[in-house]
Amino acid sequence: MSDFKQDALDYHANPKPGKISVELTTAADSARDLSLAYSPGVAEPVKAIAEDPENAYKYTAKGNLVAVITDGSAILGLGNLGPLASKPVMEGKSLLFKRFAGIDSIDVEVESESPQAFIDTVRRIANTYGGINLEDIKAPECFEIERTLIEQCNIPVFHDDQHGTAIVTVAGMLNALEIQGKKVDEAKMVVLGAGAAAISCAKLLILAGMKPENIFMCDRKGVIHSGRDDLNQYKAMFAVDTDKRTFEEALEGADIFLGLSGPDMVTGEQIKTMAENPVVFACANPVPEIMPEIVAEVRPDAIMATGRSDFPNQVNNVLGFPFIFRGALDVRSRAINEEMKLAAAKALADLAREPVTQEVLDAYELDSLEFGKDYIIPKAVDSRLLGAVSTAVAQAAIDTGVADGPLPANYPLKSISDI
Repeated sequence: MSDFKQDALDYHANPKPGKISVELTTAADSARDLSLAYSPGVAEPVKAIAEDPENAYKYTAKGNLVAVITDGSAILGLGNLGPLASKPVMEGKSLLFKRFAGIDSIDVEVESESPQAFIDTVRRIANTYGGINLEDIKAPECFEIERTLIEQCNIPVFHDDQHGTAIVTVAGMLNALEIQGKKVDEAKMVVLGAGAAAISCAKLLILAGMKPENIFMCDRKGVIHSGRDDLNQYKAMFAVDTDKRTFEEALEGADIFLGLSGPDMVTGEQIKTMAENPVVFACANPVPEIMPEIVAEVRPDAIMATGRSDFPNQVNNVLGFPFIFRGALDVRSRAINEEMKLAAAKALADLAREPVTQEVLDAYELDSLEFGKDYIIPKAVDSRLLGAVSTAVAQAAIDTGVADGPLPANYPLKSISDI
C-alpha cells in the first residue's frame, strides 16, 4: 500500500504537475496567424457573437467545453477538505472527459461561504461553457444548488455524484433483475444510505418502473418511515408506511440491497435473510458495505456489484458522464433531463447484452466474457460506449424538446476521431 501511495503521488507530480493542460487547435506560427488569432482579427468573431450569441458555438470552444465545479465539501469518501484539496479529483474528472469522450474540460474550485454564494459564482461564469458538471458537493445542499442552477442556466447542469451513480446503477440493476428472474415493478429494495447518490438512484429506479412503496431507505436512525418527524424534504419523499424500523427488519425477504453508505456496514448474516436470488449492490468505495467473497459464501445465488475495478460488475460513473455530456453537447441541449438519464441507463444495459469485443477481452486479459451474473454492466474500455450512450442521450434530448440542434450527421460516433 505504501508503494501505491508513492506511485499515486508520483503520477500526479510527473512528468509535470497535474493531469491536464491546454492545447492549441489552430496555427499560431506566422505573423498573420497571430493577427488572426488576436488583434486585430479577433474583433470579427467578437462582433459576430455580439450580434448573435449563438455564434459563440461557431467561433469559440464553448460547444465542447465543460466545467467541473466543486466547493470541496464532500471529496470522494474523505469528507469536507476544502476546494483546493479537491483539485486533483476535479482534474481527474477533466482527464476522463477528454480520454473517453473528447470533451475539453476545465476544473473550477470555488471558495464559498454559503450555498447561495456558490450558486451566484457558478451562474455568473456559466455562459463560458457548454455544460457544467457539479462534483463532490455535500448533501443536502447539493440538491438545492443543482436545482437552482438548472433554473438559472441555459446549458446542461449535472451533479454527477447523484445522477452518474444513478444511471450506471439502474443499468446494472435492470440487467441483474432480469437474470435473477425478477420484475422491476415487483422487486423490494432496501437502500442503506440516504445521501445524494441514494436519493438519485431511488428516483431513477422509480422512473424505470420500481414502485415507491417497495423502496425502504435507511439512514443512521433506521428505516425512513412516514411516522418520523426528523426528515428533510429530500428524505421525506421516500418515507413509507411500514412497521419496519431497523435495517435488519427491512432487509429480511428483500430482493435488492443497494449500499451507498460506508465500509463494512453489512454482515453475511444479514444478507442471508434476503429473498431467493437476491441482487446485492455494495457501492461504498474503496471498501464496500460487504465484500463479495462474504456474499458468495452465504448467498451463492446472489448477483453482486461494487464500485471497485478488482471485482466483477463495477458500478463506475465513467460509464456515464463523458458520453452523457457528449450527447447533450452535440445537439446543444439546454438541460440533461430525466428522460435523457433513463435513456443513458437503458443504453448501458443494452450494451452489456451485446457480444463482448476482443478489445475488451484483451484489456482485461480474458478469454471470454458474456452477459450473465458476472457481467451485467459494460467495461469502461469498451469503445462502443461512445456511440451507444451519446446517441441515446442526444435522441432523448431531441425527443423531449430540450435540444437546439439536430442529431449530427456523424452519429453514431465510432471513436473520438469522429468528433
